[in-house]
Amino acid sequence: MSFGEPEGYDGDARPRPLGRRGASQAAAAAVCLVLGLGLISGAVTGSWLVGDSGAEGSPSSFTAAGSLWHSVPVDQLFPPTVQGRGAGPGGADRTWTRIAVAPDSGCKDAFDPLLRKALAPVGCERLLRATYTDATESYVTTVGLLFTTADAPGMTALANRFRKERLDRRSDLMPLPYAAKGTPAAGFGAPQRASWTVSVLTEAPVVVYAVSGWADGRTVDDPQPAGDAVEADATTAAAQAGLGNEAQGLADRVERDFRRNVRSASEQPS
Repeated sequence: MSFGEPEGYDGDARPRPLGRRGASQAAAAAVCLVLGLGLISGAVTGSWLVGDSGAEGSPSSFTAAGSLWHSVPVDQLFPPTVQGRGAGPGGADRTWTRIAVAPDSGCKDAFDPLLRKALAPVGCERLLRATYTDATESYVTTVGLLFTTADAPGMTALANRFRKERLDRRSDLMPLPYAAKGTPAAGFGAPQRASWTVSVLTEAPVVVYAVSGWADGRTVDDPQPAGDAVEADATTAAAQAGLGNEAQGLADRVERDFRRNVRSASEQPS
């Protein structure tokens, strides 16, 4: 037994089989398919360029990211000037100027003991650091890129631990600043740390961090993680001064530039 095709009606109310489409309808469907695929691929690319650190990258991107410490000029990883549009308190713009770059090194003596222990599972391939000051030279911020020896599952495991145990909010796990003689950051030591942020990437073997303080060398008794210091109701001295915005804003932009570098490196022919 066979069945005929069901009928519908065209624009002139004439019967037509529902199983057939006109040429214009087929073309429209093809266009929709192409546009849909474009939106999907655009969303995937966007998640790598400017998305969150939980987005999964391709194996080639992960490998490319791990080699950038020796293949990309320092001015691309830590630009001499960083623009922070809307990065300050209340959406104010910020401009950061690089005042010092630390020699690339290992991680010995680069972190306090507890943070070094927390990061130990992913290893240390190389550590790059730079210190910036704001336009008024009132604040100083060190931003770091820790290149690890871990694979993708290892980075994911560390990111999950930081998130579940809120390790990025613990003041005993603050990163150390890089103080350079003869700069506004000369007195920027461990007691001067006011706010900080730590981001464990899962699509790259990299940990991005930043720590901020006053340029006048004052000590801080109540440092506050940047995620809390940027809240509108935060009342600590660091929050009121906008030091949470300094750390978070600069770290975000350095991470964004890093993602762009990885994207560029992974697209180059091998």
